[in-house]
Amino acid sequence: MAAFYQLEFEQSVRDVEHRIELAEKQRLSDAPPVEVPALGGVATDAQAAPEDLDDLRAQREKLLKQLYTKLSPWDTVRVARHPNRPQTRDYIGLMCRDFVEVHGDRRFGDDPAIVTGFARLGRHKVLMVGHQKGKSTQEKIACHFGCAHPEGYRKALSKMRRAEKFGLPIVTLVDTPGAYPGLGAEERGQAEAIAFNLREMARIKTPIVSVIIGEGGSGGALGIAVANRVGMMRHAWYSVISPEGCAAILWKQANEQTNSAAAKALKMTAEDNLRLGIIDGIVEEPVGAAHRDPKGASDLLRDWIEEELNGLSGMSGDELVEQRYQRFRKLGAVDEVQPQPVGEPEG
Repeated sequence: MAAFYQLEFEQSVRDVEHRIELAEKQRLSDAPPVEVPALGGVATDAQAAPEDLDDLRAQREKLLKQLYTKLSPWDTVRVARHPNRPQTRDYIGLMCRDFVEVHGDRRFGDDPAIVTGFARLGRHKVLMVGHQKGKSTQEKIACHFGCAHPEGYRKALSKMRRAEKFGLPIVTLVDTPGAYPGLGAEERGQAEAIAFNLREMARIKTPIVSVIIGEGGSGGALGIAVANRVGMMRHAWYSVISPEGCAAILWKQANEQTNSAAAKALKMTAEDNLRLGIIDGIVEEPVGAAHRDPKGASDLLRDWIEEELNGLSGMSGDELVEQRYQRFRKLGAVDEVQPQPVGEPEG
């Protein structure tokens, strides 16, 4: 875990992890016992600590389960933004074989914020499309922190049409705070590129499965998420706007209090989106979230995608298009209730 990025609600876990590290060092060395502070202020020694390693590890697992089963919406956003959280290239490397990346939109250039390429996922040959935020400072700047330009969305659609030509299913991994809002992106038709993707993805006659793996911000996310099956990882978020953006509009300032209130009001967690029918399923994560166990998270993600692809494999192109249309058509549907006539007041 990145030392410079600490989640506040994990303080109790860090205390236990510190004791585990000291105990492990003492077990590997012949150094004399030293006092190790224990939880609750009770001191013990490192010679006894190694004997309690299993207990400490069990205590850490228990704490992580307790913390991550009752995260607030704002804490969920923080987890989704963790710098060690796996990104598209990480998941491709962990769960795919024979990946061949394809670049460029054949109109302007290549956008590193969106990765496209063909690969094998389980028994399926698929097209992989996903946002890439970057890990190092240089990569983050090159990838615009996961905010795609119009050439990124055009690149994605171009490769999707190629996948449709060869009858290959499409898998998209969404992880973006939103589309890039810069002047150059607007000049090259940012809004038009996203809108065009929405229409054309709805018409593609091959299975599309989309998963929000981290952040799912507004049209920047939806631009590659018009799918037959849409899922969310347990500690991701999906909303029309970020909590900070919402807070700045409603309260004219974004701080800890307003961000937390906005995150709650936006109903942006996986549980909220599933209850509202915006997604079709939740992809579970290892204890302590994906940034603690990328391999375990990729295994769970691969299994969910494979199951969904298997379920869609028997449908014809026209059936896939109709199912996709009906899926999005019913979002936001409500039942109107006619008001009952009020009786005449007596007297």
